[in-house]
Amino acid sequence: MKPIVVIPTYNEATNLPEMARALWALPISDLGLLIVDDASPDGTGQIADELAAAHPGRMHVQHRTGKLGLGTAYIQGFRQAMELGADVIGQMDADFSHSPHYLPDLIRQLQDYDVVVGSRYVPRGQLDEKWGKGRVFLSAWANLYARTILGIRVHDATAGFKVWRRETLAGVGLDRIRSNGYIFQVEMAYVAQRLGYRVLELPIYFEDRRIGQSKMTMRVKLEAAWRVWEVGMRHFRLTPAHRRTAA
Repeated sequence: MKPIVVIPTYNEATNLPEMARALWALPISDLGLLIVDDASPDGTGQIADELAAAHPGRMHVQHRTGKLGLGTAYIQGFRQAMELGADVIGQMDADFSHSPHYLPDLIRQLQDYDVVVGSRYVPRGQLDEKWGKGRVFLSAWANLYARTILGIRVHDATAGFKVWRRETLAGVGLDRIRSNGYIFQVEMAYVAQRLGYRVLELPIYFEDRRIGQSKMTMRVKLEAAWRVWEVGMRHFRLTPAHRRTAA
């Protein structure tokens, strides 16, 4: 097994070294990290390069020319991870809202599933107690909205903590995915469901980011709401027969 975790970054200079140490301390042999940095002004990209130099073969870095969006960051990262030979590809945030200690169990469940989701909205899943009622309501409403419009069966359609089989990402066909914001997570969940992939949700505690500010603004959330309809129109005809050939 060759696992690689893809982590998009923008201004995560303080979190990145600690996240790398936490991931490499896990009981996962040969775990690789792939950082996709959007020209962070706080020097995140330089720190990633230093980590890559100190850990050759375990850390890979993509430098982009600016803040180009979450969706394209993941797609570029997924493609490079597959080029590097990964057969298990993870995705998570750099800010510790996704705790690394869940990762071994998520990967273990890929023996029986095509994608495993770290979920906030299944039994025993939790949001940080520091979240205000308004933020909790908005998050739950956005998730329910996407699930209702698209008929998505997973409880956490907006989850950003997942592990994929290589064959699943190849079968999805990353060229199909056009969303370039937080709706990217919804589009991936919807396409995986339409193509008939087996999805498991495991409960996680979603911690508020430890350092820095959230990139999820009200404008981003409102834009994601209307783009849900675009996702449905684009993919509602997909069936398992439309899976791409595994690369």
